[in-house]
Amino acid sequence: MEPAAVIVEQGALRLAARVSGQGRDIVMIPSHGRGAADFDDLCARLVPQGYRTIALDPRGVGQSSGPVEGVTLHDLAGDAALVVERLCSGPVHVLGHANGQRIARCLAADRPDLVDRLVLLACGGKLPLPPEWELYPRLYDTALPEGRRLEVLARLFFAPGADASVWLDGWWQAARSIQDAANAATPLEDWWEGGTAPMLVIQGSDDIVAPPGNGHLLRQALGARVALVDLPGVGHAMLPERPEAIAALVADWLAGRAAAGG
Repeated sequence: MEPAAVIVEQGALRLAARVSGQGRDIVMIPSHGRGAADFDDLCARLVPQGYRTIALDPRGVGQSSGPVEGVTLHDLAGDAALVVERLCSGPVHVLGHANGQRIARCLAADRPDLVDRLVLLACGGKLPLPPEWELYPRLYDTALPEGRRLEVLARLFFAPGADASVWLDGWWQAARSIQDAANAATPLEDWWEGGTAPMLVIQGSDDIVAPPGNGHLLRQALGARVALVDLPGVGHAMLPERPEAIAALVADWLAGRAAAGG
């Protein structure tokens, strides 16, 4: 069944979400410059297990729009909070991928009343980006030959040998600009510890953008509050690389079963 398209509006803010299933709510926030469609496969695997998935299009993606000046991660976390308040009752599970996990942690820090558990995919933030990151803007340049963009995509976001073509489309320059500014305007300490919610961190051993050392630093700082899983042979994109494993880890942990390696 296709996800239902839902729009949440408040003042100048317009947020689109893809909603599927019935049951306990999981709100999902996508990676840098990308949209809710990245979660379609994961949602399809979690819905039969009794979850309602609510995948967000951030400002600048698709039909989602809002103020672009002076935006911080607190504002983007507030967008997610608004969706939770409008569409859900009680605290929800929140899952964020890459830049989305920064917003998820900021939401948990700002509004602990809305967040039950956090799932962080590709948990970055402290360790520096690789030198190859300077190539990243080329992904948004559709005037470049497709083969060149694919080379950049594979180098930055996928493990060696993985099919990167599945992520060649779906890059939103407006969202990228908003999120870059929000990251630069928000101190790391505002969101790093993610409030008090329990966390599941899933990270790829071949992730050069969010090196797995980030998750280990978080585990060292927060101890048993963090369940940590390193997936061998997985890069930053993660969701299209190992969908079955990620869905199983998330479902087990949310159901109270220990995540393998956690």
